[in-house]
Amino acid sequence: MTKAIFFDIDGTLLSFKTHSVPQSTIDAINEVKRQGIKVFLATGRLRKQIQNLGGLEFDGFITVNGAYCVTTDHDVIFKKLIPKEELKSLIEYQQNEVKFPLAFMLNEGSFVNYIDSNVEKIANLVKVNVPPVRNLEELIDEEVLQVNLYVDHALEKRIMNEALVSCHASRWHPTFADVNIKGINKSTGIDKFLEHFGIHKSETMAFGDGGNDIEMLRHVAIGIAMGNAGDDVKAAADYVTNDIDDNGVANALRHFGVIK
Repeated sequence: MTKAIFFDIDGTLLSFKTHSVPQSTIDAINEVKRQGIKVFLATGRLRKQIQNLGGLEFDGFITVNGAYCVTTDHDVIFKKLIPKEELKSLIEYQQNEVKFPLAFMLNEGSFVNYIDSNVEKIANLVKVNVPPVRNLEELIDEEVLQVNLYVDHALEKRIMNEALVSCHASRWHPTFADVNIKGINKSTGIDKFLEHFGIHKSETMAFGDGGNDIEMLRHVAIGIAMGNAGDDVKAAADYVTNDIDDNGVANALRHFGVIK
């Protein structure tokens, strides 16, 4: 029996086409909640960036890809920071090797070293404000939960190999990558919440569509890829449902008998 379901946001709950949650998804999740099944968000976003979700209520939030996990009562059950040495290395690489936009994500918000058209495009795609510009060197001593690289895959590989050796990158967009400490991903947050609520992994399900969902889909008992997911995400899933805008969430929950 399923007791906990974990949902990615962008491209899974929140449509890139309409910038809203499909009504069929809202109805399905509300039915899941009425059955007493716990529902969690698992996202690369900060907690303060979670919005426009159709009034849905959740039992907990796995944010910045597992690096910061918080309950609805604001109890922080897990936090893992990017080491200062890695932040210094990244800034030096950006200053001395190749210039590219990057962001440091703190609880109070996301801050970029400079804004270009790609930074604006990503913000518009997920309907959040364009991050303000800061001197990132001033933030090295702050609690940086995640780094964002506004680069393509080829440059990402160079940066990771030469400047961020203790970290790993995941991406849901061709010109944007999330960076976390190796070993930290959405499945980390899943384990923290399962322990917190006394739920077994065999009683779990997850929905996702992006590269940062792959570990999560492999980790749970039933991993469901959206029809709009990439091929690598679909390959990691136990089941592929319809697109987000074609009742994908609701149809999968019906397929597995979670709702009628």
